[in-house]
This record gives sequence, C-alpha cells and structure tokens, in this order.
Amino acid sequence: MNETYRLTTDYIALCDLLKICSVCSSGGQAKHFIAEGNVQVDGQQELRKTCKIRAGQLVSGEGFTIRVVAS
Repeated sequence: MNETYRLTTDYIALCDLLKICSVCSSGGQAKHFIAEGNVQVDGQQELRKTCKIRAGQLVSGEGFTIRVVAS
C-alpha cells in the first residue's frame, strides 16, 4: 500500500497516522504495532508511539508506505 497523507495541522502522532491510513484498525493496535518495531520513519526504526510526524516525512513498514505532505 502506497499512500499520501495531507496534513491539516503542523503534525500528527504516529499512532494516529497509522489508524487514519488503515494500516491498523485501532489506536491501541497501532501502539502495539509501533512498539513491536514494525515502523520506520525516514528509514529509521521508530518506537515512540506518539512521535510527531511532519510534512516531508516518510513512514514505512512491511507492506505500506505513507508519504506525509503539507495541505
């Protein structure tokens, strides 16, 4: 899954982004998914569930890529 997400604010929490983009079905599932080391931000493993994702960043993992852009 390749997706582009348009920010309407300065940033979005990583767990919220995964839920909104349907990588995970709930916020709780997203937090577990992140904690297990399944997510990379700009090519680096990210374990912080509420990491601030800003325009220009790339969130990826096995089977998904989300490019975050400004609105």
